[in-house]
Amino acid sequence: MCVLLSVERLSARGDDRTVTPQERFAHNLRRRRVAVGISQEELGERTELHRTEISLLERAGREPRLATLLKLAGALGTTPNSLCEGTGWDHVGRRFTVEEPTAD
Repeated sequence: MCVLLSVERLSARGDDRTVTPQERFAHNLRRRRVAVGISQEELGERTELHRTEISLLERAGREPRLATLLKLAGALGTTPNSLCEGTGWDHVGRRFTVEEPTAD
């Protein structure tokens, strides 16, 4: 059963911050890069992005454009949907939804 959380809900870390779709994407991106066993620099080379751009994406400091999302997925041997796992849009409630990531 998949339970969606509103971004207004407290994060899994137990602090007062909310989990945003950007933070969930960042979590998914970093988890996949580490699983593949490559550095931010290597991912940057594979995607023609600067290492600092990869760092910003992994820290939720920037949202990826569609082309960037496609490059990242291809370079990591996964799908854009996998990198966006746990994020969504509730059109009825008119808000983003975010699932808490599972423990690493």
